[in-house]
Formats: sequence, C-alpha cells, structure tokens
Amino acid sequence: MTLNTVSWEGRLLLRAYDALEYHIPAQPVNAEQSQLQTAYDLCTEITESHSRTFYLASALLPKQQKLAARALYAFCRISDDLVDCYSEDRQQNLDEWRHRSSLAHPPSNDLVALAWADTRAKYQIPLRYAEQLLDGVERDLTKDRYDTFSELASYCYGVASTVGLMTMHIVGYTGREAIPYAIKLGVALQLTNILRDVGEDWRNGRLYLPKDELAQFGLTEDDIDAGVIDDRWREFMQFQIARTRQLYEEALPGIAMLGKQGRFAIAAAAELYEAILKEIEANDYDVFNYRAHTSGWQKLTRLPHIWWHARYGYKESH
Repeated sequence: MTLNTVSWEGRLLLRAYDALEYHIPAQPVNAEQSQLQTAYDLCTEITESHSRTFYLASALLPKQQKLAARALYAFCRISDDLVDCYSEDRQQNLDEWRHRSSLAHPPSNDLVALAWADTRAKYQIPLRYAEQLLDGVERDLTKDRYDTFSELASYCYGVASTVGLMTMHIVGYTGREAIPYAIKLGVALQLTNILRDVGEDWRNGRLYLPKDELAQFGLTEDDIDAGVIDDRWREFMQFQIARTRQLYEEALPGIAMLGKQGRFAIAAAAELYEAILKEIEANDYDVFNYRAHTSGWQKLTRLPHIWWHARYGYKESH
C-alpha cells in the first residue's frame, strides 16, 4: 500500500480557507478583570487535570498566550465531554454549549465560555473554526464507523486540525501558507489518539480505523472485539503508524511559520505526542490492554532536542 494525502487534503484546505474568508472581527468582552482572572484560572485547572502534555507545552508560551491556549483547551474539553458522557440529553447539551460558547459577551458565571470569548476577541480567532470543531465533535453522536481514510481525515480535521488553526492565531503565523501544515499536524495528532485508544473506543462502541484498510489486511470487527494481535494486526498497525509519522514529518516544517515565541511550545506538543507511537510499538501493538503514554521524565528529557528543532527548523519532507 502507498501513502497518499492528496485525495483528502484539498477538501480540508477549502474548509480552513472558508473559515478565514467569513471571519467577522470580534469586540472585547464586557467583563471585570477579576472575573476574567477567575475564568482563566479554571481553564488552567481543567488543562492540568486532563492533559499533562498540553499543560506542559502551553507552559512554554508567554503568559498571555499560555492563558489563551488553556482557554482553548478548556473549550475543546467541555465540547468533547458533553458528547462522551452517557446523558440522554447529549444533543441538547451540546446545542446549548454551542450557543453559549459562541456568545461575544457570555454571562460572568459561565467561566469557560467567558475566557474563551475573551481569547477569541484578543486573538481574532475565526468563530467558524470553533463551529467546525463542534461539528466534528457532534459527529460522534451519530457516526461510529469510518469506511475510508478520507472519511476519517475529515473527522480528524474537525476535532483536531481546527484546534491547530485556532492555536495559530494565538501564537501568530506568517500567512495562509502555514495552513496546510496545521491541517496535517492536526490529523497526525488525532490519528495518534485513535491508534492509542483502539481498545477504549471499541468498548465505547466506536471504531475509528478505516474499514477498507482493515479488510485489506484481512482483519474484521470480530478480530477487534477479540483483541487479536497477530501478523495481520502488526502489519496493519505498522502501516497506520508509518502514515501518521509521514504526516508529522510533512507538518513539522510549518513550525518555522509560527510566531517565534510559540514555536517551542507547538513543537513540544507535536513531538511529545508523536513519541506515543514508539510506545505503541514497544507494547507489540497491544492497544487493547495497554494505553500507550510517555512519562513526565520522558517528556522532560526530550525538551532540549525539541528546543533545538524549534529554533533551527525542521527539514522539509520530499
């Protein structure tokens, strides 16, 4: 099998450019500084408790950008949790959150929405990117299988590439030429999530692996259900990991197109996440019984190497 991104990337680029074209400048929120501080503090707590990697990476940003990145994370976390919970009112709750999180002036007691509105206004983040993220998250309410990689890439764009596109507005970027890199990095990050969480997702009734590619390697849903680890599965996972690594390789040169103060943080988020792929390999591709992760010490020891890359650049993939 050959690796190919051309067939899906163009469609995702159109969605990203569309969000820029229809952006309406946001006005500053009406809130006291003490209210905003409380709102941002909550976003920091949510980030720290749910994602050690994002918390560490965002800590490498200047203060205001750090707070904004954590407000973005909290917005995404709440959006995702509303869909992953087992409430019968998930659609209604998500619809209500979609409305509240889009307000230019949320109530002062809606703390995450308040911090997120302030961040959107300060950094002029296109609201359409947030809407696209919510569209992607909402897909989990009705769709639990993906026939092709192209379908899966579209999902990855919605729940992950949009986060990168919004982050670019926080850290700064050179122009539209940076967008394809952000899209690929988001897809790579989400694919890493998917490969790590196969067992957990299956237990929750979802299978994000492309069905046509499973079939090409002779695998069925019965094999996923049984947690089979044989040569078919290893070869399938090797292909998936190779494609994901290629996407990281093609995306990372885009770090040089970001604002200088944000390059280290974004490079850290990317490379620390990519390291999960090595842990999957070290576990003999057993993603049914083990959730691959990197320890805090492993993260810290990688930072000098990542700093060097962020400072002096990544080579373009050909």
